[in-house]
Amino acid sequence: MGAVTDVSIGGESIRLGQFLKFAGLLDSGGDAKEAIIDGYVRVNGEVERRRGRQLADGDLVGYEERTVRVRP
Repeated sequence: MGAVTDVSIGGESIRLGQFLKFAGLLDSGGDAKEAIIDGYVRVNGEVERRRGRQLADGDLVGYEERTVRVRP
């Protein structure tokens, strides 16, 4: 894992699909859905296939070579 970027979500939690777009990891909801279903997204080091998974402060989300940390 390379450098981790913190991304403030402005609240307590956010769904994984929304966060991928918000953090700039993917461009659209459709792209996020496909990446999640295909197993390309990791949450806290493990493949996550639920687009609606709630993320909270400190969760690490990885896609390709980028890793971002959820911050409130």
